[in-house]
Amino acid sequence: MLSGRRLDLLNPSPADIEIEDIAHGLARVARWNGQTVGAHAFSVAQHALIVEDIACALPAPDGMVWASRWRLAALLHDAAEYVVGDLISPFKTAIGLDYKAFELRLLDAIHARFGLGDELPSTVQLHIKHADRVAAYYEATRLAGFSEDEALLYFGTPEGLDPNLATTLSQLEPVAANVAEETFLARFGNLIEHL
Repeated sequence: MLSGRRLDLLNPSPADIEIEDIAHGLARVARWNGQTVGAHAFSVAQHALIVEDIACALPAPDGMVWASRWRLAALLHDAAEYVVGDLISPFKTAIGLDYKAFELRLLDAIHARFGLGDELPSTVQLHIKHADRVAAYYEATRLAGFSEDEALLYFGTPEGLDPNLATTLSQLEPVAANVAEETFLARFGNLIEHL
């Protein structure tokens, strides 16, 4: 890693994980295999920021308070991709369970490193997954050339959003890698400060 850390991919240690490495890597990993409009790739870092925004904007499950801890989990939901890249879902399925287990082992180490515990509550996991699908709908239709019908088929209807956020999402634009990295680090710093 650029931080000088050596990360054992088969047995990742939380001690070898640095947020700067995560932010740098995610800002340079393209979503949608780079098949998006704009002068820059739409990065996983930018996607993570949007998912965290959506997770906060959606009604919290079971009336729970959407605390900084869960916001951090949403921001880091794809953090393992700083090492393994962002494979499209059909390819992950083709590779099989071993890939998913590998990715989850790395995500567990990331969660341990930043104090999120061994396993997120299922309600939090489902809420983040819902926010992820809403983000994918907007990314697909605004950046990746999907028709609205195709996006509805693959990602479902993006319900429950504040109209202001929906307007913002409908105007998505990829940003430069350094901007995505700096924004990701700033958001992380704000969330970790409130844990």
